[in-house]
Amino acid sequence: MIIGAFTGPLLITFIIVLFILVMQFLWKYVDDLMGKGLEWYVLLELMTYATASFVPLALPLAILLASIMTLGGLGENSELVPMRSAGMGLLRILLPLVVFVSGLATASYFFSNNILPVANLRFHSLLWDVTRKKPALNLQPGIFYNGIDGFSIRAIQKDRDGTLHDVLIYDHRTPFQGNRTVLRAQKGTMQRSRSGDVLLLILEDGHFYDERSPAKDRGKYPLTRGTFKVDEIRLDLTGLGLDRTDRDLFKDHYKMLSSAQLELGRDSLMRQFAKRTEEQRDHLANSFMIIRKNTPHPGLLVDDSLRQDSMGLTTEQLRNSYEVAMNMVRSNLNFLDQTASERRSRKEQIARFGIEWHRKRMLALACLIFFFIGAPLGAIIRKGGMGLPVVFAIIFFLIFHIVSFSTEKLVISGAFDPWPGMWVSSMVLIPIAALLTWKASTDSPLFDADAYYRGWERFRSLFHRGHAHPTAL
Repeated sequence: MIIGAFTGPLLITFIIVLFILVMQFLWKYVDDLMGKGLEWYVLLELMTYATASFVPLALPLAILLASIMTLGGLGENSELVPMRSAGMGLLRILLPLVVFVSGLATASYFFSNNILPVANLRFHSLLWDVTRKKPALNLQPGIFYNGIDGFSIRAIQKDRDGTLHDVLIYDHRTPFQGNRTVLRAQKGTMQRSRSGDVLLLILEDGHFYDERSPAKDRGKYPLTRGTFKVDEIRLDLTGLGLDRTDRDLFKDHYKMLSSAQLELGRDSLMRQFAKRTEEQRDHLANSFMIIRKNTPHPGLLVDDSLRQDSMGLTTEQLRNSYEVAMNMVRSNLNFLDQTASERRSRKEQIARFGIEWHRKRMLALACLIFFFIGAPLGAIIRKGGMGLPVVFAIIFFLIFHIVSFSTEKLVISGAFDPWPGMWVSSMVLIPIAALLTWKASTDSPLFDADAYYRGWERFRSLFHRGHAHPTAL
């Protein structure tokens, strides 16, 4: 009965949370998707992959909402009271849901480790292709269209059958020539070839201007102009199609890897980092003569070497020596700046691999943590529906999300290691879950205003002084 009461709200809240996250994705990339003439199945494929990428994040919030609604509804309908009166503790009542949510947490980890990398690979490769696709051929009256390479086209009027009136075309196929080749026609029609990669633009009753490069020795601009009755222009539309990129180019990204692949990739990156650090250290050591490995006097002090090497040199020679030394110092400083930047980049990449490895486990454990927050909270507040439970669910989820996002940035910056940095949000919520579970198990009036008022009155009575001679009745 309890699992049946829990499954309905879980499914509904899971779909709602997924819908909200997908809408957030659309709002973020709406400028890259609109106006490109994408087929419906391409958009459906992109939305499917985007939805799959949000499943591990949406499941904990859905469990939190569903557990509050389920236990709150049972408490509101006085269904928990008979169970408790029969001697069943809260943990015994929640045992079927604990087993069920544990299965969901295991499924979440399996999804994150096996299915999500494939979905992310297809999602990011398709998103890359869509964002790089040029806008669709859609001429608007009175507006220049620049989507076709080498041409800028404008038509004052466009009929329903596709006929264009007062067509103006600037030919920019010759680089660095500006608007020197111009065509203008009274009317024009557009037709696509059978393959769809060529657009035939048939112009009628027009004229053209072609201003050439300056003539040699005279600095003049030769001009060619003429008129035509009918002219045909072939426009290449291959750049307007959706070119699918090879997915193998994205497969080494940390979001496209399983846990075993993340461990292997992180170990490889750490070995490369250690090797590169040793190479940089040797290069910097060899850039100074006094600590160079093959120097004839490796233990020579700087002052002694300068004193011996500078004896017998002229002023010009000393000046040249100082200039060489200054250039060497500047070169070493630039090398140190580049080395520091490269090390930060490599450490950040290693940290991202560790973050993704811990994220798969952290989101799976979050399902259980949110359940032990939501179920006791619902039993305490005894309110079902989408009102008060949603408020508490949003508060706890925001705490989890903000702490998790902040600590992730700290891990990327190097302030924390992936462990325990990625688990700080879970460590913050585990005591809250334990406290709420204990309070609900002991029927503590956690949200009873009268209980707090009575406690305050007892506290005030400790400091209340009685009369030395109370008034006789």
